[in-house]
Amino acid sequence: MALVTTKEMFEKSMKEHFAIGAFNVNNMEIIQAIVDAAKEENSPVILQASSSAIKYARINYLMKMIEAAVGETDVPIAMHLDHGPDFETCKMCIDAGFTSVMIDGSKYDFEENVALTKKVVDYAHERGVVVEAELGKLAGIEDDVNVSANDAMYTDPDQAKEFVERTGCDSLAIAIGTSHGAYKFKGEAKLRFDILEKVKEKLSNTPIVLHGASTVIPELVETCNKYGGNIPGAKGVPDEMLNEASNRGISKINVDTDLRLAMTSEIRKVFAEAPEAFDPRKYLTPARDKITEVVRHKIRDVFGSNNKA
Repeated sequence: MALVTTKEMFEKSMKEHFAIGAFNVNNMEIIQAIVDAAKEENSPVILQASSSAIKYARINYLMKMIEAAVGETDVPIAMHLDHGPDFETCKMCIDAGFTSVMIDGSKYDFEENVALTKKVVDYAHERGVVVEAELGKLAGIEDDVNVSANDAMYTDPDQAKEFVERTGCDSLAIAIGTSHGAYKFKGEAKLRFDILEKVKEKLSNTPIVLHGASTVIPELVETCNKYGGNIPGAKGVPDEMLNEASNRGISKINVDTDLRLAMTSEIRKVFAEAPEAFDPRKYLTPARDKITEVVRHKIRDVFGSNNKA
């Protein structure tokens, strides 16, 4: 089966009220783990790479690994650029075979964001590629994204409607209280579902995306810290809130931090319990298995996309 765009999977998600997981990839083990989970749960899935992940993995290597993954399954798989920083990066990914790209113009003012997004949309649509854009700023740090809490802002529903109409983007990432990285909340977790509801009223036919949505699974943080890590006070979005977001109209939920924690916790555990180990297969195999376990949980218990392929 070839890579697909997100168009049909999003249409189904809006109709049947579930979300599709978009999982960040950096290497072979992470790709294998995510696709294995999607196959086991019979779920559509989005693999996505940030510009820094592309620099790390190299785009030709990345696409060959994705090609191998797609060849092993019949579940729908889209390949997406996460947080494309500029037109040139989006163009590179479109030309390389990505089926979806995100242009993140949220750091610019409204008019600049509109102009940049429209430029990417025009190029992508001519080549059959779909575009995600962002309106509103999420706090936090992840890869090349760094926004302070003071600079973060919620998405304005009226602006969202104008933005989609003027740019023609296919999906929209909104800011309702999530943030990037492992430290999403200082106090109690809270998402502005009232803003989501208003955005959905204004954009009933536009898929809505939630960034910065890792749970920061406490057991994984605990394992990391137990075996020499130093991640105190990390806190993410509870599963219950993500499940509610899925039921209330979010079509795509991004997950990166939880995959990093899953991999790191298992590698740390192997190194601590078997210090003589130096064969990468000895520690990357349990790390891959843990990522598969985490992704299966997300698909089945949180997003509700199991058996939706």
